[in-house]
Amino acid sequence: MQGAGCGKIALAPECYTAAAMYAQKLHAEMTIAGERKPVPLDWLDSFCMRNFTGSAEFDDTLPIGDGRLEAGLRVDPIRLAAAMSDWFTKRGKGNGQAVMVELREAK
Repeated sequence: MQGAGCGKIALAPECYTAAAMYAQKLHAEMTIAGERKPVPLDWLDSFCMRNFTGSAEFDDTLPIGDGRLEAGLRVDPIRLAAAMSDWFTKRGKGNGQAVMVELREAK
C-alpha cells in the first residue's frame, strides 16, 4: 500500500543509454613527438572525472570511445583541449614529451 501522494515513477532505461547525451559531439586527437592519433578512452575518462581534474568547468563531458566525447553547450572546446593537453603532459602521458590535444566537431 502506498501513502498519499506517493506514486511509482517508471524510469525508462533508454534515457541513460540514448545515442546522444550532449549537444556537442567532439573528436579528440593528440600529437606526441609528431605522431597523431585518437586520445585513448581511458585517458579521456580519467580527465573527465572531476575528482581528478578538480574543475567543475568540464563536468558536462562524456567520453564515449577512443577519440570521441560529447560535451554540453557550456563547455568551450578550445579551453577543454588546452586543459587536456596540460593535464596529460603533467601526468607523463607523453613519456617526457608534450601532449597536444585537438578537439573538432565530429561529423
